Amino acid sequence: MAENGGAVMADNKRLAVADLEPATKPKRNKFAFACAILASLTSIMLGYDIGVMSGAIIYIQDDLKISDFQVEILVGILNLYCLVGSCAAGRTSDWIGRRYTIVFACVIFFVGALLMGFATNYAFLMVGRFVAGIGVGYALMIAPVYTAEVSPASSRGFLTSFPEVFINSGILLGYVSNYAFSKLPLHLGWRLMLGVGAVPSFFMAIGVLGMPESPRWLVMQGRLGDAKKVLYKTSDTEEEAELRLSDIKEVAGIPQDCTDGVVQVQKQSHGEGVWRELLLKPTPAVRHVLICAIGIHFFQQSSGIDAVVLYSPRIFAKAGITSANKKLLATIAVGFVKTIFILVATFFLDRVGRRPLLLSSFAGMVISLVTLGFSLTIIEHSDEKLTWAIVLCITMVLAYVALFSIGAGPITWVYSSEIFPLRLRAQGAGIGVAVNRVTSGVISMTFLSLYKAISIGGAFFLFAGIATVAWFFFFTCLPETQGRTLEEMGGLFGNLVGWRKEAKMQKLKMKSKEVNGDGTSNGLIQLGNAHAWLGCEG
Repeated sequence: MAENGGAVMADNKRLAVADLEPATKPKRNKFAFACAILASLTSIMLGYDIGVMSGAIIYIQDDLKISDFQVEILVGILNLYCLVGSCAAGRTSDWIGRRYTIVFACVIFFVGALLMGFATNYAFLMVGRFVAGIGVGYALMIAPVYTAEVSPASSRGFLTSFPEVFINSGILLGYVSNYAFSKLPLHLGWRLMLGVGAVPSFFMAIGVLGMPESPRWLVMQGRLGDAKKVLYKTSDTEEEAELRLSDIKEVAGIPQDCTDGVVQVQKQSHGEGVWRELLLKPTPAVRHVLICAIGIHFFQQSSGIDAVVLYSPRIFAKAGITSANKKLLATIAVGFVKTIFILVATFFLDRVGRRPLLLSSFAGMVISLVTLGFSLTIIEHSDEKLTWAIVLCITMVLAYVALFSIGAGPITWVYSSEIFPLRLRAQGAGIGVAVNRVTSGVISMTFLSLYKAISIGGAFFLFAGIATVAWFFFFTCLPETQGRTLEEMGGLFGNLVGWRKEAKMQKLKMKSKEVNGDGTSNGLIQLGNAHAWLGCEG
């Protein structure tokens, strides 16, 4: 009964806060904005590596005399090395905190970039890739988790999309680096391209130390006083800060009337029992969340984005562009378009919603992939230089990366970081990153062999088929999460294909609550959802 009463009090408090909130939308919280930027800057490391390797590999192959098979392994293996970092990052971040995990990621990548820059042979280069991959895995997992936990609900989509923004910025910087160092002697140019990546990671590690710790992690450690200070800085209003603290305390099992600065909490914050709840005995809601997170990460990469970004010089060569300079300039155009459209997408995430952008993005990607496959097939089977087909090919590559950046790129990270319950969030996000990097690694390590086996046009027809399957999966299984607090996600999940009915019922209940001014019954319902969401017993 005490627990039910606490839920009713929390629900009544939510009603009171709703009455106090201003009618006009509050301005974006500048402190949360700054924290999101600093955390997400770590994603530049992956973006830079992807972009720079697409051009550097041309010179590495000439200098070290390696085969196409070795090229595939060298380019794609970093994605598999990321697994080590992403799998360890969940437990590490629960142990030392989100902020110091980001610093750790920067330090590891710094060492890896230096090793690649000083590599004297293929084996040495692979060692550098391994170390850098661990750092990238850490950064990919922790940046969206930290940003989601710091951000207010009103701008969480906008702020949590920042990691993808900086991945694209890093890709563009990598492309520019390729062009800038391409005129240097062969043995020096590619080493500078790779080694210069150590510079931003050093400054990022220092900058991150000025950020606050995640309020949700602080509560899980029993540091309520510190969490309250962070929430007051990162919320739109004081009332929202109190409401967010109340929600987190409820999820963490801390009584609502507890106001001590430091409290004793059940020590489950270092990952104990989490894997059992995620994989072995998940509740229906957690199972639904896990399927959605794995699915969105798998389809983001299996639709071919890394094949286009990593091997764009080869694609342009197949389209008929022979000049090395022109190929590098064309890849810069790819990076520029990708970055511009990801910036556009950030302003629509919290206005349009996740589902409309994601579905529109994949629908457009299917069309552009089919057209790209068609134009490349025509060029491959023609004895003459077809200018219109070359222009169409380049246009479709740019259209594909633009459409990817509008939805598939940012929403994957936003969605997967916000749907997991608090206790499972770090490890759940780690699983998503692992699936993402494995899929990316398979695509990038097999693309050259794939297009040799079924033709380059056939490869893009295959990616178009996968993107079509993805569209139907998203339409069927993924609920809309726009505007929900992280603690309110539980009611949306639990029925893989029938979630729409539950979402409509929730909406009707909320409207009824607003009209009647009675939060009692809904408070009890919310408690039930919270228990199912967390897999609580008793």
